[in-house]
Amino acid sequence: MKLCFMAMVLCVLIPAIARADELSCLSTTFNFLSPNDKVCVADFDDPGVPGVTCHISQARKGGWGQPLGLNEDPSNFSVICHQTGPISVDMSKLTDNEEVFTEKTSIIFKATRIYRMLDKKHNTLVYLAVSSRIVSGSPANSISSVPIMPWGSQ
Repeated sequence: MKLCFMAMVLCVLIPAIARADELSCLSTTFNFLSPNDKVCVADFDDPGVPGVTCHISQARKGGWGQPLGLNEDPSNFSVICHQTGPISVDMSKLTDNEEVFTEKTSIIFKATRIYRMLDKKHNTLVYLAVSSRIVSGSPANSISSVPIMPWGSQ
């Protein structure tokens, strides 16, 4: 019964978390006989706020574990979010500290997560990227903010 309930919760939550589209990767080291270390850039739209797009850059460890998905990537990342269209969301209906993006950075226990926070005083959305691990997380983080502004000609 518990397993069935958890599966239903996951089915409800999964569509609410954005998936990134990888734009490009650049090598940062040269490995003679295995894949290089690299930094990859991806974009995603905030699933709860149409009109906001974020870009995230993440370090990816090279070596032979990379193509097999066995590497643990370092907690080096950056996030920037911008208004890319009209934002008509009612901030009072948004959840504070809502996870809007997650990507695994190791085979089991580590992920990069981006949370949307609300700065109602300044009518601004704040996006915080952190690295999480079940046992011990990382202090690595990155932040971006999007003030909600009128869009186009009024």
